[in-house]
Amino acid sequence: MIAASKPNGSFRETNMPNPFTEHPASVGETYFQHMRFALRFGGRMLMGGAAAVVHSGFPFLFVTTASRINDALVQMRAASRGRTVRVVDAETMLPLDYHI
Repeated sequence: MIAASKPNGSFRETNMPNPFTEHPASVGETYFQHMRFALRFGGRMLMGGAAAVVHSGFPFLFVTTASRINDALVQMRAASRGRTVRVVDAETMLPLDYHI
């Protein structure tokens, strides 16, 4: 509750959404749980992006790193929602043989 001033000088309480807790609550997390998840997720995204950028100039480096990190992110996000994911090759739909 937030106290807001009326024109006559008295105060009334209003319900204003808290932008710091509204979204985390909508996904079933507290502010700090959401911060932890988002920092881990974002950090891994940055690592995957950096690997992809290096790979673009030096194709013999980080050959599968960005793909593996992306697969891990998909699994992380699914697990946060209580789901499981089976990583498969997009062309053959066969399970991939590497572990994340």
